[in-house]
Amino acid sequence: MFITKLRLFRTKYGYQICLKTFTNSKINDIITIKSGRRAKMSVSKKPYKNLTEVYSLFDSLYGGRNFDYQKERYETAFAEFKKLFGAEEAYIASSSGRVEVCGNHTDHNGGKVMSCAISLDSLAFFMPTENDEICIKSDGYSDIKFNLSDLEPKGADDPAALVRGVAKGLVLRGYKIGGFNAFTTSNVRGGAGVSSSASFEVLIAEIFNFLYNEDKIDCETKSYIAQYAENVYFEKPCGLLDQSAIAYGGLKKLDFSNENKIGVENVELFSKDFAFILINTGGSHADLTDEYAAIPREMKQVAAFFGKKRLIEVPEEDFVANVSSLADKVSDRAILRAFHFYEENKRVDVAANSLAVGDFNEFKKCIGESGVSSLWKLQNCYVSGKTEQPILRALAVASEFIKDGAVRVHGGGFAGCVLCVLKTDTVKDFLTEITKYYEEKNVLVLSVREKGTIVL
Repeated sequence: MFITKLRLFRTKYGYQICLKTFTNSKINDIITIKSGRRAKMSVSKKPYKNLTEVYSLFDSLYGGRNFDYQKERYETAFAEFKKLFGAEEAYIASSSGRVEVCGNHTDHNGGKVMSCAISLDSLAFFMPTENDEICIKSDGYSDIKFNLSDLEPKGADDPAALVRGVAKGLVLRGYKIGGFNAFTTSNVRGGAGVSSSASFEVLIAEIFNFLYNEDKIDCETKSYIAQYAENVYFEKPCGLLDQSAIAYGGLKKLDFSNENKIGVENVELFSKDFAFILINTGGSHADLTDEYAAIPREMKQVAAFFGKKRLIEVPEEDFVANVSSLADKVSDRAILRAFHFYEENKRVDVAANSLAVGDFNEFKKCIGESGVSSLWKLQNCYVSGKTEQPILRALAVASEFIKDGAVRVHGGGFAGCVLCVLKTDTVKDFLTEITKYYEEKNVLVLSVREKGTIVL
């Protein structure tokens, strides 16, 4: 088959390519290929004119906490959307933050992670438009305005980088995109290690999914698209943990050993007699990209010694047997980080199983061991050469007051948050003491959010 003519033309649904083919001077067929662009809006829900019906959803989203705060937050955002866009109604989307319960820096090398969607979220009040314009006004962030005809990367400093990246990721996978107006607000704090960027990415993916793709895009696909936006458009070398935890929701064990398929298991809780408390140390992740990038890079250097791409592809016994030979090829820190990977991967299974049978002692042991491994093997609790060490300080202070539980560095590390796991009956006393050192707004008692990113 040979192509004799190729035509590119635009319709109201996007761009189409027509190919005319022939063999031996005979026209065989005309093939029309639709690009993943604009589609007619097709939704099953009606936009909200008032918020009365939304309030009944707060228990499932926020664990029954802070009703008045959430009510005011929603009402303020809705009023702002109506004022900015001259609207009387809006759809509402919610995308949570996440905590990494166990499995520190394992996802990027094909490991396992126990993740948890939490009761902090990014909200979008939004409506579709009749054109290809994206206009997003945000509480605390730069305005985003661009046309979907321009999806080329503009660099990480582009305010629209993540939205362009999500839109491009959808197009590359054959999904539809179209214009919308939105006002967003978030209490998933940037730079604190609870995945504010991933929360926003998956939120945008869900808006496109809802408005233009009939809710047909599954959680896994949204995760890959959001990761693509962060890697390529925001220039951050993240794995898939953050996006997956947020898209799926709930307490999950995620397995990234298959590069083309995320393994997802619900973590069943025999008892809910414990709490997650996040302490925001005040240190920011914003300037630590190089520190984060070094961890997967060094682990992959170890894998490359064995002719593999990721550590999960190298049997642990082969790694241990070749440590002496590795020392001539990679840094000692890379070797220590590889030791952490293998031990942490096994710890995730033990931690998940202990929750399923109600063995809190074994669970807190896993969390504590994870923290120790992150400190001296993974080495992401401080930045080498810097005397400011907010994570180590928070670990030391929290350890003084935890009577039945454990504490560890949370997420990417180096700055941001530490995660405390405590028995419920010790939480009150712990909060009384820890808030002498950290403001109440920086000590967050979190609920497990069962719902993934959704349009309400």
